[in-house]
Amino acid sequence: QVLLQESGPGLVKPSQTLSLTCTVSGGSITTRDYYWNWIRRPPGKGLEWIGFIGYEGSSGYGPSLKSRTSISRDTSKNQFSLQLRSVTPEDTAVYYCARFQGSPNYYDYWGQGTQVTVSS
Repeated sequence: QVLLQESGPGLVKPSQTLSLTCTVSGGSITTRDYYWNWIRRPPGKGLEWIGFIGYEGSSGYGPSLKSRTSISRDTSKNQFSLQLRSVTPEDTAVYYCARFQGSPNYYDYWGQGTQVTVSS
């Protein structure tokens, strides 16, 4: 059983950087063919894919947030992290980390999600 747990501040001020960490247990983030993702759900809206970091360290980002997003990892801690810069209230959302299996292609494990509110 793979468990993912998001952690980080629940409140961020506008123009600051949102930083979240996903701690993974029950499986290594360097295991071949797994990709580690950040996804969010703004209030009243659907899921929005933010980006991923791959088992080999590759990364990719969704077009709408690409200019403000960085995803990194710490293999010694089996964690991966999200940084979203210059946040606005529109970045308020529940943020999820999730594992994507490369073959076959689907998300197989999700964290429970963490609410992040951007407000002064």
